[in-house]
Amino acid sequence: QVRLVESGGGLVQAGGSLRLSCAASGNIFKLNGMGWYRQAPGKQRDMVATITTDGRTNYADSVKGRFTISRDNAKNTVYMQMNSLKPEDTAVYYCNADLISGRYYSARNYWGQGTQVTVSS
Repeated sequence: QVRLVESGGGLVQAGGSLRLSCAASGNIFKLNGMGWYRQAPGKQRDMVATITTDGRTNYADSVKGRFTISRDNAKNTVYMQMNSLKPEDTAVYYCNADLISGRYYSARNYWGQGTQVTVSS
């Protein structure tokens, strides 16, 4: 059973920082692309940042220069350092991963349960 478990969300004042972590566990054979998405109330879920196995990154324009995604392949973990947070960054942040797992080496996309980030003005 594969699980993605996020941590690091919380309440912070505008201009502050948070660091999100997402650890993948289970019978994982290969962890491919990983990323962070967010969903604010009443809005669709949007991509925030993604990272490939070899470290290539992609960011939403709204977070470029403020957020940094990274990963530790040995720990099956992806991180996102969020600096200069703004009230409009308030959302539930979800971890996402493409991976191969299980007895039959099945390729699937997985989501974490989400972690709330609230930025007060």
